[in-house]
Amino acid sequence: MKTMISLLMVLGLTAVSTAHADVSQTYTKSCAACHDSGTFNAPKKGDVATWNRLNQQKGKEALIKSTRQGMPQMPAMGLCQNCTDKDFAELIEYMSK
Repeated sequence: MKTMISLLMVLGLTAVSTAHADVSQTYTKSCAACHDSGTFNAPKKGDVATWNRLNQQKGKEALIKSTRQGMPQMPAMGLCQNCTDKDFAELIEYMSK
């Protein structure tokens, strides 16, 4: 039984780290060009205060909608044409930390 619990814990941790790796890879491919440097006034990854303010002002759903529809300085869907709203939510969460 103890071995089974250990195995389930390892599998769970692997799934979490794989999901994090996928978000990280998607960020690098689709978001980093602007969000690492702040190009076109993009909120920088890791700028917790700015992301918290945006979340409070707009809310998560509006941030996702803005990403999907685009903004004057960002094309619709950013650079991730196959991302879902769930993906955008994960990317926003990833950038806000």
